[in-house]
Amino acid sequence: MINRRYLLLLIALGALLLVSCVVSLGFGPARVAVDVVWRILLHKLFGSGMPDWSAGQEHIVWLIRVPRMLLGALVGAGLALIGAVLQAVTRNPLADPHLLGVTSGATLGAVIVVLHVGEIVGLLTLPIAAFIGALLSMLAVLMIAARHGRLDSDRLLLCGVAVSFVMMAIANLLLFLGDHRASSAVMFWMLGGLGLARWELLALPACSVLLGLVLLLGMARSLNALMTGEQTAVTLGLNARVVRLRVFVIASLMTGILVSISGSIGFVGLMVPHIARRLIGAEHRRLLPVCALLGSLFLVWVDVVARTLIAPEDLPIGVATAALGGLFFIGLMRKK
Repeated sequence: MINRRYLLLLIALGALLLVSCVVSLGFGPARVAVDVVWRILLHKLFGSGMPDWSAGQEHIVWLIRVPRMLLGALVGAGLALIGAVLQAVTRNPLADPHLLGVTSGATLGAVIVVLHVGEIVGLLTLPIAAFIGALLSMLAVLMIAARHGRLDSDRLLLCGVAVSFVMMAIANLLLFLGDHRASSAVMFWMLGGLGLARWELLALPACSVLLGLVLLLGMARSLNALMTGEQTAVTLGLNARVVRLRVFVIASLMTGILVSISGSIGFVGLMVPHIARRLIGAEHRRLLPVCALLGSLFLVWVDVVARTLIAPEDLPIGVATAALGGLFFIGLMRKK
């Protein structure tokens, strides 16, 4: 019965995500009817139908909005997965890549490349720099928070916030000292957005999210054991340090790649796992796929709001998620 309910939930979320992706393509400064969007997609994917739409509509839908929608779905899924596993290994319900300094470290790495280094290895330069920044930031948090070989969840969270502030202070200083024209462009990117989405840039985040999901699902039993407590995990023969290190490396790699393309989008990893646990429970083999679908669904619609609320201007998507996440954080603190 439980398996059937879970399967029905996955099918329902998948269908809702598919419909949302198609419908969301019609929203924006230039509205496109849903039936036109559907015909354009069918024509581009399967070559069916005769074009009875303008070249401008096809360009807007296929070259601008579809890559943006796909990037939003990937970023939402990736951040939700990262938040879920960080909450498990730290045993802290408030953990997410933003609060633990991972996003800030990735942002600092990317800012250094954009303003002072340049593209050393082509398009891979930015993701590599963001990954290195995310990993160094996470390692710094772990080194500061560790006490007598143990990690206290509250101490870890406080250290994450402190390291995040330091990383952002350095990034802001580099922006202030750098070229102001480049700094203004970087500032918009730091606020989070999907405006850089292009077909040729989607392969890297897609591979990172899919590979991350597969690897984390393979660690689901270990994550379940860590949720029960470190002593229980040790009695089950689990090496908690090794599991944590693997999770942190995977989380840093995914965060670095996603931040390098979408900028700093906070609180998705905080909110979505809690909603998913309400729906399906805390067993990670079931939780992680639901988190991915809910994260994609959430960010697809937040992006619709971001590009329509103050059209024709784009509202930075990080502003919208920060507002929603802040309210969610306050509600979570009041309840627990």
